[in-house]
Amino acid sequence: MDNTDTSGQLEEALERLHASGPERDGWLSNHAPMVVEALAAHGQAGAVHHWVDLYRDKLEDFPDRVAPVTADNWQEALGDPRRISDWTDHYSRTLAERPWRDVLAEWWPRLLPGLYGGATHTVIRVGHAVRALETGENAPRTTELAHALGYWAARHQPVTGVAVLPGAPTAMESLDAVPPIEPGHLGFRKRLAAVHRLPAWADEVTDPDTARARLTELVRAATHRYATHGHGEPTMLVHAATAPNAVLRALDSLPREQWAPSLRAAWSASAAVTAMYAPEEPVAYAPPSRLTPEEVMERALAHGDEHVIKLTDTALDVGDDPALAAALRSVEMSVPLAG
Repeated sequence: MDNTDTSGQLEEALERLHASGPERDGWLSNHAPMVVEALAAHGQAGAVHHWVDLYRDKLEDFPDRVAPVTADNWQEALGDPRRISDWTDHYSRTLAERPWRDVLAEWWPRLLPGLYGGATHTVIRVGHAVRALETGENAPRTTELAHALGYWAARHQPVTGVAVLPGAPTAMESLDAVPPIEPGHLGFRKRLAAVHRLPAWADEVTDPDTARARLTELVRAATHRYATHGHGEPTMLVHAATAPNAVLRALDSLPREQWAPSLRAAWSASAAVTAMYAPEEPVAYAPPSRLTPEEVMERALAHGDEHVIKLTDTALDVGDDPALAAALRSVEMSVPLAG
């Protein structure tokens, strides 16, 4: 199951979606480009137009342009959501002039510290765009990378002042050791500002191959953990798995010296989401039936919720029974997309 599909349906869907901005209602993310890529990647390209039809009421136009982003002023425009259109224009111009991997390698270390922006949807969208390009380059897929990078740059949001706590040997144990934030904070940005302590994990890793292995471990652990902890916040806890998986997807298109810093950023994002939304206690979960990966994706598509589809996409990357159980758990707990 991969998106080497040559029907052109992914490209057609992306072209439809590129008339819309990356957000709605002030700052909620437009998930459609990520979902259609995930569906195409898992043999469901024929469903993308119908899904977009169901989602279209959640699409909004781009905001007005402010001023061009240039090589001289990009730093002052970084993290300014009013500049979403300006940033998208900037990457569209840049990607028309240079190979996309060169652009990604230049901007990845600049953007990586701010991957919390847009509730981590910024880096997640880039991860989907990169996977599509890795399996086939064409204009709509390159345009999607420009839109994804533009969204990340405009919503770039670093987190500082977090105390480092002792970690544990494994990713799962370290996620279990994440202390929850104090209750009473509403909304991603206020919750993120309340994250003051996170355990260290894999900070000592410098070898690129070790970084890849640890990042793979983190994605597996966060995905498995959703089955027993996702009830804390079924939508937001998806990102504890999908954000680090987006980073993992980008590794092969990045210079190897960027892999270890990518691991550290992915851990901090997954741990922060865990701190913000994890429940007080886990619950045991066993799926009602054992399904194949294809059947799990079909069930997620029938449900339709964007986060269910994207968690299922990550669960299929992990590929084992506990990951598929997590995907089925998300189907049970989430509100279906109407249609």
